[in-house]
Amino acid sequence: MAPAVPLSLSNFWTSQRCVKLPIPTKSFAGKTVIVTGSNSGMGLEAARHIVRLGAEKTILAVRSLERGQVAAQSIQETTHCSKDAIEVWQVDLADYSSIKAFAERANTLRRLDVVVENAGTLTYKYQEIDGDESCVRINTLGTLFMALTLLPKLRATAEEFDTDVVLTFNGSWMHWTTDFPEQNAEKIFEELADEKSARMAERYPTSKLILLLAFRQLHAQLRQPSKGHIITSYVNPGGVATDITREMNGFLSSIFLKVLAKTFLRTAEEGGRTLVHAAEGGRDTDGKYLDDCRSDRPEVVSPFVTSERGEKIAVKVWKEVLERFESVQPGISKNFR
Repeated sequence: MAPAVPLSLSNFWTSQRCVKLPIPTKSFAGKTVIVTGSNSGMGLEAARHIVRLGAEKTILAVRSLERGQVAAQSIQETTHCSKDAIEVWQVDLADYSSIKAFAERANTLRRLDVVVENAGTLTYKYQEIDGDESCVRINTLGTLFMALTLLPKLRATAEEFDTDVVLTFNGSWMHWTTDFPEQNAEKIFEELADEKSARMAERYPTSKLILLLAFRQLHAQLRQPSKGHIITSYVNPGGVATDITREMNGFLSSIFLKVLAKTFLRTAEEGGRTLVHAAEGGRDTDGKYLDDCRSDRPEVVSPFVTSERGEKIAVKVWKEVLERFESVQPGISKNFR
């Protein structure tokens, strides 16, 4: 698969600076919402919008409780919500045990209406976590494991309250920009974990491409509840100025990012709007790649993803994902089938 870029410079400019993303207005009254990675950046801004729009409970799912509490205070100060409207829960997407504990806690909630899987990492340095490369572990495997552990509560909410619930993933247009040579390996995730052959410059887009492939398989095989509906989606927030690029240090990198942020990148608040659009959960967004707060732009998905080869690799990826998860939590595959 040769890398391809979906947007010319002029089209990228149009999307980033000329497209006016709608400010969210749909009510979240009565809903319980989880937003991962919500202590900063677009996750924080998405949570701020959701609280402003009246969610009964918004859970900031964060790795650092201290930073999460600072974020919660910021939301309270700007929305004037009650303290009961926001809770801060700890979870580490690099740690399956932490995710399982989080899901067990979520099962005690009266209801769970929306899960926004926003948390992620961008790194150019190889780091191994329990046999996985860290970027893949967090952006792909940890994110998907959390989704599967929370699906039973989402399904139960849909059935008990006869309502639509939402599971959405923060993706990236950068899924276009990787060759993804690991697709040819007998075991894709083992190849990705090989430090000697790791292509870390492409690792972030590769992790988002694999997440997109897996998302499509999850959506296709998801068992729907007897009442209501589980809406799943994958969001491209566009280029957003957040601290995920913090590893790009140095004077020249700093200057480059400042210029980029002022000319091309969306603000964290604008990026947050795209997540809230997905969290609103219209049926038209189900199974879709969302771009510019729209669900009707299939042309912005890499042709590889929808090709015969891409579908074949997606099946392979999903099989490997489930095999890994079954070794961690036997029976987890039953959560979506």
